[in-house]
Amino acid sequence: MLPAPFLDRATALVAACRDRGLVLATAESCTGGLVSALITEVPGSSAAFDRGFATYSNAAKAEMLGVSPALIAAEGAVSEAVARAMAAGALARSGADIAVSITGVAGPGGGTAAKPVGLVHFARARRDGAVTAVERRFGDIGRNAVRLASVAQALELFEGAL
Repeated sequence: MLPAPFLDRATALVAACRDRGLVLATAESCTGGLVSALITEVPGSSAAFDRGFATYSNAAKAEMLGVSPALIAAEGAVSEAVARAMAAGALARSGADIAVSITGVAGPGGGTAAKPVGLVHFARARRDGAVTAVERRFGDIGRNAVRLASVAQALELFEGAL
């Protein structure tokens, strides 16, 4: 279970989506489904949440979201280009109006000089074609802290689309 302030934000998000007739989807890598789990903690969230894709591996990103393996090979799974493709894929493969994707290095290992621990890329795709990308460098603050900060950023992206 995520901290209470997260549930409060998710509750408000679900209510706002229900009021506007909007449906959400997620494509998550380093958060492993935390955003989906948070949203579905809210009673009645089925009116505003279609599905979440937990695509931790590169193969899952390709199979479930249609992300090009060539793109992953060229840019790396942790990149703006892959985050954009993940969000677009989630939108295309769901009944959602808005999809948010997350791909990053939560740590403690896996970081490089170019892509250090704490680097997370996000993208938001809307049915109207608008796509927004965000890069965050949370630093080596610990795996759980990176994942929680990523959930907060995903909520902010959803909130900003309303």
